[in-house]
Amino acid sequence: MTAHSRRLRKAVLPVAGLGTRVLPGTKTTPKELLNVVDRPILSYIVEEARDAGIEHIVFVTGRSKGAIEDYFDHQIELEAQLLAKGKTDILDMMNAELASAGEMSFTRQMQPLGLGHAVWCARDIIGDEPFAVLLPDVIVDAAPGALKQLADVYAETGGNVIGVEAVPESETHKYGIVDPENREGRHIRMKGMVEKPPRGEAPSNLSISGRYILQPEIFGILETQPRGAGGEIQLTDGMARLMKDQTFTAVEYEGVTYDCGDKIGLLRANVALALKRPDLGEQARAAITALL
Repeated sequence: MTAHSRRLRKAVLPVAGLGTRVLPGTKTTPKELLNVVDRPILSYIVEEARDAGIEHIVFVTGRSKGAIEDYFDHQIELEAQLLAKGKTDILDMMNAELASAGEMSFTRQMQPLGLGHAVWCARDIIGDEPFAVLLPDVIVDAAPGALKQLADVYAETGGNVIGVEAVPESETHKYGIVDPENREGRHIRMKGMVEKPPRGEAPSNLSISGRYILQPEIFGILETQPRGAGGEIQLTDGMARLMKDQTFTAVEYEGVTYDCGDKIGLLRANVALALKRPDLGEQARAAITALL
């Protein structure tokens, strides 16, 4: 770790979104708790954070999201039933996901004002230290995990580090896009970024893909950040302002990204991750082949 980089301990997971792209399934179930194979989307995200060395996870929640907090707590009756029936393998899997004492905090985003506003809502819990942001509906199938790949770069460079992946030129208007200054392998020194640029005007085809390591100075910027694309307070706009004073490194991580906030993306994640499972892969392949 460089002398100028402080240790990464905390992460923010903004889970207040309404999940409108996967309605009606999210009418009563938080989007983040929709299943991918046999685990909620959020289970994969929390596992990635823990594997990257994160010690404290801050969930920025909203109304009707209480089930997220319950998921990481004990379910006494269910645990007793599993134990009585000797289903200790399932019980062990459930217990492995429980929050340890003080590991998780929950705060409310009272209004749906965008990702930048959601991150700002975590300011008092994060305090004056670097932190990660993981979008809770984006699963990255990677080993090591995407955040671990970013954390390794952060330990070398300090500053701010964001995960990116290449997308087709025809799709760049759908994403936040980085403006590269120079590149060494998968590491890109950035000189700018733009949220959802007009068709044909993107500075590159490298999209910001839901994994960030940011310095706490971003909070002061987000506090006064005007609304941007979609009438929301965009994290991308705040990062562009912070870039005037701090370095930003983009990392084109190795792995496959699944946007589980989209119906087809959720389907792709279920199929791909089921096929990879040693205990389910053969059956999953047979079932898919039969349908085709």
